[in-house]
Amino acid sequence: MNTKIKILSLFLAAAALTCLYSCKHEPEENEPTENEEVYAGGRLGTTFNSSASAYEDPTPAVENAGLVSQFKYGEYFFERTITQNSSPFNGLGPVYVRSSCIACHPGYGHGRRMERYNADDWGNGYLLVVYNKNTNAYEPSVAGMPQTRAVAPFKAPIDEDQIQIMWLSYTDEWGNQFPDGERYDLIYPEVIIPEAAFYAPLTNNYSDLAFRLESTIGVYGTGLIDAIDDDSLKAQYKREADAGADLNPAFWAGGTWAPSAMYGNTNHPKRFTYALTRGPLQDAPGSNAIWNITNVTRSNKRKHYLDLNGSVYATTSSQDPEVQASFYSHFPEWNKTGNVEQDIYNYLTCDTLPAEMSDQDYVNFMVWHRGLAVPAARNINDSVVQRGKKLFNEMGCAYCHRPSWVTGNDNFTDPTGFFHDADSRLPRYPKQKIWPYSDFIQHRLYMKNDIRTGWCRTTPLWGRGLSQICTGASDRLHDCRARTVIEAIMWHGNHQSDAYRSVKKFRALSKADRDAVVKFIDAI
Repeated sequence: MNTKIKILSLFLAAAALTCLYSCKHEPEENEPTENEEVYAGGRLGTTFNSSASAYEDPTPAVENAGLVSQFKYGEYFFERTITQNSSPFNGLGPVYVRSSCIACHPGYGHGRRMERYNADDWGNGYLLVVYNKNTNAYEPSVAGMPQTRAVAPFKAPIDEDQIQIMWLSYTDEWGNQFPDGERYDLIYPEVIIPEAAFYAPLTNNYSDLAFRLESTIGVYGTGLIDAIDDDSLKAQYKREADAGADLNPAFWAGGTWAPSAMYGNTNHPKRFTYALTRGPLQDAPGSNAIWNITNVTRSNKRKHYLDLNGSVYATTSSQDPEVQASFYSHFPEWNKTGNVEQDIYNYLTCDTLPAEMSDQDYVNFMVWHRGLAVPAARNINDSVVQRGKKLFNEMGCAYCHRPSWVTGNDNFTDPTGFFHDADSRLPRYPKQKIWPYSDFIQHRLYMKNDIRTGWCRTTPLWGRGLSQICTGASDRLHDCRARTVIEAIMWHGNHQSDAYRSVKKFRALSKADRDAVVKFIDAI
């Protein structure tokens, strides 16, 4: 063959391969797509990985900003086990909830349903909720996220060996059966913690206490949620209030934000956790969890996380003869007054402790936390999925599970002052159309043994269909009581629930249409 012809043939073959390769990849940023909803996290926040590591990828924004190395270093602090002395992964004391973040977020996702409460059980994302059932206020003698582990010579605030979780059957008003005869099961947890399990004296009467479980949620996409403009969130509250929705008066009253809707010393409305206790992300669950779950101190968190009262645990420990007997052998540097009771108390209440996590390690951790991508929607153009989407909207599910948002300029804030609004150390997501399927507002479902206060933020649905492959479980709702999508839907069906009418419409569907709705929810 002529040499020029050979070269031309090779060139054409290479061009064909290049075209074939390009056709298998997602479009460039400014190219149109058949369905924009595929980009669940927008162009800057979506990964097209649908394997077992789908929740773990950095966003394109991280890559564009040259922050991949920082992302990977930050990831270490999520995945590594924290110990007392192994720098830079040291902390873990005097008490703690878990020894690693990933233990609560298996595969970076939602915690798994557990038959017992044991901090060493992989995937146990449960946090205990101990509160006064008459006032809904937390019990002050333990922390808001009560610890069940301790390092020597200290003792756990709650002895987890005495905690019982019982899963009880529940029958709804329809007898757990659809009109066509298909049945489903509903279960809910009953948590028992005897008074003897508490180390420090209770502030409330024991008979006034109630106990609940709240499971961790997936950590992916949190940076995108933080990037939603505050005014857009306010408009959503107003839209629902004007439509007659029952909104939590602690967040919305008189046509505007209630004072408690704002976070800290900012005008940033709360949008994270089931109870909407946190926002913005720079002082939200992940930022706090690396401190109050594993008790790792840093430059802007130089004290221990012990109890809501501030001194109950410290007082009890300082007066405990067994703690006194070996305190100096474990903490010789705190033999400062010669009075062991005083030295223990001073150690436990000190707010100028050395930082165990360096500032750069914390920055890296937040690059990772703000930089986790959302998996792209799968099979979104499938005819059954599209049928399910149509039904989802017709039933009114999209009222609370709002499909899409457009992020603002992402001029994020940090109430602690560690990061600033022009900070280039963290990735940003300006002007992205995202598809979280949540209104980020609290509603009430009136479930048996419901969440504390009864008000629960609408959980984003994006990426949840990959939970089984990523975490090994598909449990849903705040305490993992729903083992399937069907169970999750039917737990919305109490006659007082904000979603009651939608559930009645779902019940009226044929089995094929119910399956289509499930397939759609699993696709997004």
